[in-house]
Amino acid sequence: MIRRTLLATAAAGLTLAFGAPAMAQDTTKACFVYVGPIGDGGWTYQHHQGALAVKEEYGDKVEIAWQESVPEGADAERVITQMALSGCDIIFTTSFGYMDPTNNVAAKFPDVKFEHATGYKREHPNVSTYNARFYEGRAVVGHIAGKMTQTNKIGYIASFPIPEVIMGINSYYHHAKLANPDVELVVTWAYTWFDPAKEADAARAMLDQGVDVITAHTDSTAPLAEIAKEGGSAWGFGQASDMAAFMTNDDGTPGPRVASIIDEWSPYYIKRVGQLMDGTYEQIDSWAGMPEGEVVIGEMNDAIPEDVQAEAQAMIDAITAGEYHPFTGPINKQDGSAWLAEGETADDGTLLGMDFYVEGITGDIPN
Repeated sequence: MIRRTLLATAAAGLTLAFGAPAMAQDTTKACFVYVGPIGDGGWTYQHHQGALAVKEEYGDKVEIAWQESVPEGADAERVITQMALSGCDIIFTTSFGYMDPTNNVAAKFPDVKFEHATGYKREHPNVSTYNARFYEGRAVVGHIAGKMTQTNKIGYIASFPIPEVIMGINSYYHHAKLANPDVELVVTWAYTWFDPAKEADAARAMLDQGVDVITAHTDSTAPLAEIAKEGGSAWGFGQASDMAAFMTNDDGTPGPRVASIIDEWSPYYIKRVGQLMDGTYEQIDSWAGMPEGEVVIGEMNDAIPEDVQAEAQAMIDAITAGEYHPFTGPINKQDGSAWLAEGETADDGTLLGMDFYVEGITGDIPN
């Protein structure tokens, strides 16, 4: 899946976990490059939780290091090079815009393993790619949104017009429409992954248009904070991490975050570092989801009616068991042309290159 374009944030200095001294030569050093701050509460926060899980799993056998808020482009290539020179055995680059820098550096350091999140280029044998099927989570929250809206207007704060995001928009809307044939979707393009002010503005604009359920494909908690100002007349979802702080209000009533899509990177990071340590590591292209525990729906709060919670859980169970694919026909494209016939499911190639809306969504995809 395609992810992460430019984030104009100055690169921070390389941070060694726990301020640890240099480790023995037989210690594996796992390093992480982050596009946002660890405290974003979303995408980068969740990747860092995965890094910490590696340390917890392997203890003194592993040293971890990371650098946060690294802009994509030339800055990223310098940071990745610095990591390779510092003795990193495996480097995880966690944003789509790091794809070319990762491959460029990998060519110069054939003995270092490189893992690029959400990309597709594996130009060298020491480069692997990994991703998560976020669209599975979008299907579940779309169903919830379709059932919970009172205005029949739901919203999607989109970051950039790339297949990962378009895929999410389509899955969210398709399942909301299945749950509520009268639902309409408002898409607002923020053109950022992490900018709390822009994200809050996007949420406010939607609320002012009568949207009462919003999901975001950006990284901060700002949209939930904006929804909270409505005092229980609008709802939203945690994105990338649980964002559980917004699940319950101070008075104990349900907060604006009714559920969440959690990107659980820990299983992948633990597995790949472990494989490097035990000699079973190989180049791969991984795209995992609910069955593998990499896409998780966070606890649903009491604002969701019990029957809707049961329906959402049934969908989670079906996707996890491999019994349901969120893109199962009949589904048409926006222009009314046939895409998936009755019972037909979308192939991965089409999803990874998705550049169209499904039928019922209004507006154009920006260039």
